[in-house]
Amino acid sequence: MNSRLSDAELAARIARGAGQILLGVRDGDLLDGRVLGDVGDTMAQAWISTVLARHRPRDAVLSEEAADVGDRATAERVWIIDPLDGTREFAAGTADWAVHVALTEHGVVTEAAVSLPATGEVFRTDTVEKTSTPLTGRLATSRWGGSYETSWVSSRLHLQMVPIGSAGAKAMAVVRGDVDAYVHAGGQYEWDNAAPVGVATAAGLHCSRLDGSEIIYNNPHPYMPDFVICRTEIRDEMMAALDQVW
Repeated sequence: MNSRLSDAELAARIARGAGQILLGVRDGDLLDGRVLGDVGDTMAQAWISTVLARHRPRDAVLSEEAADVGDRATAERVWIIDPLDGTREFAAGTADWAVHVALTEHGVVTEAAVSLPATGEVFRTDTVEKTSTPLTGRLATSRWGGSYETSWVSSRLHLQMVPIGSAGAKAMAVVRGDVDAYVHAGGQYEWDNAAPVGVATAAGLHCSRLDGSEIIYNNPHPYMPDFVICRTEIRDEMMAALDQVW
């Protein structure tokens, strides 16, 4: 056991390790549907909880699949975890699901990792390169139908809407340069976007609430109504368009 791992390295190893567990759960076609998703969530969460308790016993934890660990109201360091982002995609056998691991300090993500286990990718705040590929004219949207805000942005900025599965997969598509933006207005929770926003910020992308305000984490209620991740080259146009509907 290496208890001297940096926060960045620990986040990356957790994201990668949980992804390997989830791939194992999905291997062999022994489970499917909701049962597959539930088992994946449970096993990944149990492993992550054990690792954090061993390596960061003094830190608080907020996770989608478990009760809070520690007192988040007074803790300076809070890990925000989604052991399986995109349960529906995971159960369906697609590749666009993720594992999110973020460390927040005083409401700001300081280290994070997002793994896309089905593609073997791990994006981390300490090693991600600045996104500098040519603009694509594409906007990441939900597979299950876009919002009024995404339709408006698509029309105003002439961006082609591209359906992608989980929040982490959408955000990493912007980081990778596959799309120029990801706009979400349908409501999420902090575990859905803390790690993606942390990685995207480290990649030099614009990240904010739709009204342009800063994204703050570890709130008493972890509901996150909206946010935008986009290339800085289109930030002004993006925020102007959102200002017309928000």
